[in-house]
Amino acid sequence: MNIEKMTRQELKPHIGSMNQLARVRTSVLDDGKGRGIRVADVDNGTGLRFCILLDRGMDIGEASFQGVPFAYMTPVGTVHPSYFEPDGLRWLRSFGGGLLAGCGLRNVGSPETEEGMRVDGPLGLHGRLSNTPAENISVVQEWVDGTYRLSVSGVMRECSLFGENLELRRTVSTALGDNSITISDQIINCGVRPSPLMILYHINAGFPLLGAESVIEGHMLSTVPRTDDAAAGLGEWSRCQPPTEGYAEQCFYHDVEADGDGMARVTLRNPDSGMAMEVAYSKANLPFFTQWKMMGQQEYVVGLEPANCHPDGQAAEKENGTLAVIEPDETVDCKVVITLKNG
Repeated sequence: MNIEKMTRQELKPHIGSMNQLARVRTSVLDDGKGRGIRVADVDNGTGLRFCILLDRGMDIGEASFQGVPFAYMTPVGTVHPSYFEPDGLRWLRSFGGGLLAGCGLRNVGSPETEEGMRVDGPLGLHGRLSNTPAENISVVQEWVDGTYRLSVSGVMRECSLFGENLELRRTVSTALGDNSITISDQIINCGVRPSPLMILYHINAGFPLLGAESVIEGHMLSTVPRTDDAAAGLGEWSRCQPPTEGYAEQCFYHDVEADGDGMARVTLRNPDSGMAMEVAYSKANLPFFTQWKMMGQQEYVVGLEPANCHPDGQAAEKENGTLAVIEPDETVDCKVVITLKNG
């Protein structure tokens, strides 16, 4: 019996509640550095499970498909934003990995050094989004046009007196019978002055989806290595390796061709496990794509990262003429879809 193909009326005699099949359950973590984090555990009833970290920018932590985990988790674990250290590279002390870590909203990538007294600085690694609690949380579980849909929505605000006033409205959704997660974002400048806007979706694939035989596939129009280490590995950017002692991370900047629906697509495929993960994103507002290749021992991860910028920091983007600016009352819409596949 394929429950995903059954209608609401066909299912009704068999169950007392749809929670028997698919549900969103909210709770609060109660141990270690993660104590106090609100979470929403989503189970779509047909093999896809994931955890939304409501107090961490609505990031997605643990995730599994048909009982197999596919998100990389760092040794750090899930850390409450009260432990966040914004300066320099210390963002890494609270980076737990997970399926999705949000980077932005005013800086992505390299941190800055302090230069005088600045309300907005210095800008730390990957910004504040991943450590910003969501407000106005809402959970919806309902039948829409014959499909049982599950969604979690919230608002993150990055603002300062005398500084920026940005609002990110996010909805994370899936459905019974679906094998994908959709992240729909709306960024609004609620302030009275223009603001830099940098956003990157740090999507982290790990073992056993990631393995020595895993490959990255996509319609790449061009590929540029970020560093000398990446340049040395340019010929093998699409191929993964087993965990390697002393591996130096490599990043590649891809220009990915969009399909007719305006979405660009990149897939990590493991022929050994028969598992694949596709990342699709709206290229109009997310024109850049970074591949993070880290084949180190315990640090074994591939990042598939749609963005409106390169992860080189705000100063570098400004110097290169690629820094996006959001005007007062302007709205920017972004969409990312993560789809799991077998075969």
